[in-house]
Amino acid sequence: MHNLRINRSLKLATVILIVLVLSMAIYAFAAANTVPASSAGDGQGAITGYTVSLIHYGLNATNPANVDSVTFTLSAAPVAGSTIKINLDGSTNWYTCTNAGVAVTCPTIAPQATVLLATNLRVIVAQ
Repeated sequence: MHNLRINRSLKLATVILIVLVLSMAIYAFAAANTVPASSAGDGQGAITGYTVSLIHYGLNATNPANVDSVTFTLSAAPVAGSTIKINLDGSTNWYTCTNAGVAVTCPTIAPQATVLLATNLRVIVAQ
């Protein structure tokens, strides 16, 4: 019976020793991690719109029922790299525009826009 107690005590001591060794190894591993500096933040800024003016629909010289381009002026020049697109008929046909300062030109030939289907000019400008 005395041997049984010693065996149990020895097994318990072994288990405790293993747990302590594993705990120290896990702590050492966690303590060795390095994390680079990073940034995070929260902020806000006003979103202002543009005023569109001097709108001109460039009709095709051969078939004036087709609109080949739309040009207009914005109230302020968008920042470089801004996206400017227009839609004329509420469909999925969006035309990509280019700008030189406040002057914007939008070719509307792929797919070909028509006067008949042009019901609404929607302008999207995003930085």
